[in-house]
Amino acid sequence: MSDQQQTPHLVRRLSLTAAMMIVAGSMIGSGIFRKPATMAGQLLSPELLLLVWIVAGIVTFIGALTNAEIAGMFDSTGGQFIYFKRMYGDFAGYLYGWSILAVIQTGSQAAIAYAFAEYVGYFFRYPETAAVLKNITLSIPLVGPLHPFDAITTKLVAISCILFLTGINYIGVFFGGVVQTIITFVKIASILLLSVFIFIFGHGSMANAYHGFVIADSVRSNLLPLFGLAISGAFWAYDGWNNVTFVSGEIKNPQRNVPRALLFGTLIVVAVYVVINLAFLYVLPIEEMKNSPLVAASAAEKIFGTGGASVIALAVVISTFGALNGSILSTARVQFAMAEAKLFFKSLAKVHPRFETPHISLLVQGLWSSILVLSGSFDTITDYVIFASWLFYMMGAVGVFVLRKKMPDTPRAYRVWGYPYTPALFVIFSFLFLANSIISDTQNAMMGLVLIGLGIPFYIYWKYWGRARNEAS
Repeated sequence: MSDQQQTPHLVRRLSLTAAMMIVAGSMIGSGIFRKPATMAGQLLSPELLLLVWIVAGIVTFIGALTNAEIAGMFDSTGGQFIYFKRMYGDFAGYLYGWSILAVIQTGSQAAIAYAFAEYVGYFFRYPETAAVLKNITLSIPLVGPLHPFDAITTKLVAISCILFLTGINYIGVFFGGVVQTIITFVKIASILLLSVFIFIFGHGSMANAYHGFVIADSVRSNLLPLFGLAISGAFWAYDGWNNVTFVSGEIKNPQRNVPRALLFGTLIVVAVYVVINLAFLYVLPIEEMKNSPLVAASAAEKIFGTGGASVIALAVVISTFGALNGSILSTARVQFAMAEAKLFFKSLAKVHPRFETPHISLLVQGLWSSILVLSGSFDTITDYVIFASWLFYMMGAVGVFVLRKKMPDTPRAYRVWGYPYTPALFVIFSFLFLANSIISDTQNAMMGLVLIGLGIPFYIYWKYWGRARNEAS
């Protein structure tokens, strides 16, 4: 038997249903259960709140349409890392892959795990953090002070969840995909059932969802920045739609199923989010919602008391658990693809001989995600993750134009609807969103940029010094 035959490879075991559940499951996680309260406090208007969810959903769907064209052209594991390499060259591909590991997906995993731990705390009262730990401060240039040991018990629970799911995915992508499919069905059903129960038994009022578009003076004077900050929260809830592209090399018939999974999975989530936000507003007026950080539990408590709130808190624990699993399952394949392209540590390209998974990549990802849990609160982590994510979403949409010029004859299983207007609209919106984030949320935007920039010296090493050493040897 040749060495090539003996080398373990990733295998195609994920169906279209599993791929759709990776899309939907990666999106439906912590955001829909944590962000409505923050957004309500920023906007103080139910109409603006619903408008933000709808606008963010439309923009996300356009992004998925745009990404679907590129996803249908390539079927390699690594997703957008491969796309960026083809669009812009090695440096852009590397910087995206580095950002996935340094901030975008690992930060996302940290935030989802944090929300998981917060809802677990609904059942178990965590001990107060000792003042000596809470006051420990780490200052980062351009970013500012961080308090890594504040809320340390919550953070330790979050880290434990990350490490447990890393172990689950270490032993096989098929098992991880089955877990993802089951949990995603459960959480979509839970959200829809909660919405139905709220409308039937909630004794609320749809008047809570319409105040004649009266906007508070404090909001009107800063409407654009506040709308931008609120839409950042909605984007967090919608984020993760592109995770399925990372596992293209393990999906059956990927050039047909990846675009379909992107489109159908995104549409499912947009519909679910609009419905559940209407339900929240039905029983929680905007002033009450802004003071309910665990908004789903608060809404359920209105109907069924503390027992009902406990059931919903459990559903949220399951939801965040599933979203975290989907992210861990898919993201480790990016570092794997980078290492195969000789742009990262060679050991990360290893496939486990028994489990046929990128086990070293999974372990590195799990450890760094755990460290990022210590970097801040849920809202802090999500804000710097979203800034970094949308920087590359914008570049990815520009890449549709690049590839139409660069690879005009390459077969495309799907061509983006409304080209060139829809991808151009997405690019313009992304640029405005990023500019507003830099102005209105400078500290978190800088945190995202600093983590991205840390990868540049490593690229210089692997691209030039490392290659020279390899050639010499």
